[in-house]
Amino acid sequence: FYYGAASYAVAAPEGSGSVQVGGPVLSPFAEELFYGLLRIGFRNIHAIIHHQTENFVAGMPTDLAFKTAGRQAIFRFLEKERGEGWWGSNSMADYYAGHAQGENVFNWVQVHPLMPAAMNGKYPFDHAGKGETSLMLALCPEAVDEKHLADNTGWYTKDAAEASAGLGKIGVAMILDHLRSILVR
Repeated sequence: FYYGAASYAVAAPEGSGSVQVGGPVLSPFAEELFYGLLRIGFRNIHAIIHHQTENFVAGMPTDLAFKTAGRQAIFRFLEKERGEGWWGSNSMADYYAGHAQGENVFNWVQVHPLMPAAMNGKYPFDHAGKGETSLMLALCPEAVDEKHLADNTGWYTKDAAEASAGLGKIGVAMILDHLRSILVR
């Protein structure tokens, strides 16, 4: 899902091209998507969020929308399948014991940052600056018009001219290591 809610914190839409669709609008879409996947039979659903994940633990608009949607979809699915009171029934008596083995219905939908907190300080995290531009140079160089890197005047993009495919490849390797560690089931 190639969109991240944010507000107009970076720039107003007029003359800049910024488009804002808020988390409260994204959440129902994500809930329906997750609910549909659960109904098909998926029990290992992962959403990977990159936009504004520097505050992932506390939450930012996009990841909060998807986290809430995942939980709501699971509750809705389980109430449909098992009925109201499913968690309080005797069949759930071993609910907490199963957590040690990773048996938790709330793991059916998980939301992760593309770049975990462990990468902080090891790879530049930014908004269209050195780090993200390097990732683009490594993954999709034709999407970066390097002639315009020096045109960046915002504090958050000022170091984009320092980007390199080599640095991007380091970031890609770190991200792939992270994804391999979380996508193990």
